[in-house]
Amino acid sequence: MGILERFTDIVKANINELLDKAEDPAKMIDQYLRDMTEDLAEVKRETAGVMAEETRTRRMVEDNNRELEKYDGLARKALQAGNEDDARVFLSKKQQLAEKAASLQATFDAAHANAEKMRQMHDKLVGDIESLNARREMIKAKVAVAKTQQKVNEYASSADKAAGAMDAFSRMEAKADAMLDKANAMADLNEPPKDEAASLEEKYQASAASSAVDEELAKLKKEMGL
Repeated sequence: MGILERFTDIVKANINELLDKAEDPAKMIDQYLRDMTEDLAEVKRETAGVMAEETRTRRMVEDNNRELEKYDGLARKALQAGNEDDARVFLSKKQQLAEKAASLQATFDAAHANAEKMRQMHDKLVGDIESLNARREMIKAKVAVAKTQQKVNEYASSADKAAGAMDAFSRMEAKADAMLDKANAMADLNEPPKDEAASLEEKYQASAASSAVDEELAKLKKEMGL
């Protein structure tokens, strides 16, 4: 049967393995649910058809068995009535039905096996869909937490880079301070030595100028009668 071949993977499929292969489980689980729900609808239709075939072949076996028993009973009655020729006819018919019974039983066995496989696929699909629905929000929550954790990790990495940049800046600043101190020291060394005599000369010149001002002020006050 084509339907059995098409859905063999459903029986063998492991939903955990499917989710493990998914790049984004939160999105893939919805897609799997949609696909499996569509599969379930088709499996239901096909299972109903296969089960109907099973019922039909069972009925054929039962009808044939009843016919076989009927002609066996007629043969017995014919013999009791002393009619061997009639009994022979009934037994011949019984023999034909017995030969047919083997073929009908084989047909029913195949239909029954197909129906069992379809029921297994149907039951597994129903169970997987129920399992997925039960785990759906939990899986999505885990995916959301995982994505948040990835962002946190990225921010932490950026913070580490910033800390490294600050350390580098501090080292450059210290180097700049050292260069400035060295430059100031060189400037001090490049200054010519001070002339002490010239410094003292400036001191006394300033003192003389101050005395001259004082004398001029006293003279002016005297003239003004102050």
